Parts: sequence; C-alpha cells; structure tokens
Amino acid sequence: MKLCISSSGKDIGARVDTAFGRAPYFLIIDTETMEAEVVENAAAASGHGAGIGAAQIVSDKGAEAVLSGFVGPNAFSALKASDIRIFEGISANDTVQEAVTGFKKGDYREVTAPSTGPGRGGGRGRGGGRGRRGF
Repeated sequence: MKLCISSSGKDIGARVDTAFGRAPYFLIIDTETMEAEVVENAAAASGHGAGIGAAQIVSDKGAEAVLSGFVGPNAFSALKASDIRIFEGISANDTVQEAVTGFKKGDYREVTAPSTGPGRGGGRGRGGGRGRRGF
C-alpha cells in the first residue's frame, strides 16, 4: 500500500507533523518494500485552501491512504473524493518510522468524518483560549 504520512522532515527518522494540510513534507511509503518518496507540501504556505491543495498533491502521487494527526474538513472531502483512506492518531512525538510500524500493526483508526481536533494555534489567539473575544 502507498501510505502518505505528514512529516516535519525529509526522512523516516523525522518526527511526524500532526496537521495534514500544513505539514511541510509528505513521505509516501510503500508499506511492503519500505521505499519512500519525499514530497514537499507546497500547499502548506497557502493562506487558504491548504488542506485541499495538500490532498491534491497526495492524490497526484498515487497515495492510497493518509496517516496524520488531524485532517480538517476540506482536506477530508478532497481525499475522500479521490478514494484515499484516512487514518488518524499519530503523535508529534512519533517518528515516521514509528508511525509506519504502528500502521502495519493496526494501531491507528480509519476515520469516517473530518477532525474536530486542535489546530496548530493551540487556543493562543487574542482571546487567550478563555472563550472570549480578544477585543
């Protein structure tokens, strides 16, 4: 299977990146041979539509599944439209190698709906994560 893992670096020893659309790199890994292709996520720098652009990149590379921490609604829809399976649950503490090993063991769940998990901001907007506007 050609598995795409969102990554912070260019090799299997790199830490994973939990935000699919904004990950700097994707590693497309053949889970049988462990052959890996590094793909720069040009969509990560987009002001809007990063998830859709990232999904297109992954689809163009022939990935059959994506493994990430969180896949937002736009990326989710785009990936599903390309018949790409989506698995979530990797941690920023995992390396790409550890994520592949876990995937092969069945440690990650396939999702049927987009993530509602935390984004990269971690609630540090002007409201300070206290449920109020930062005016």
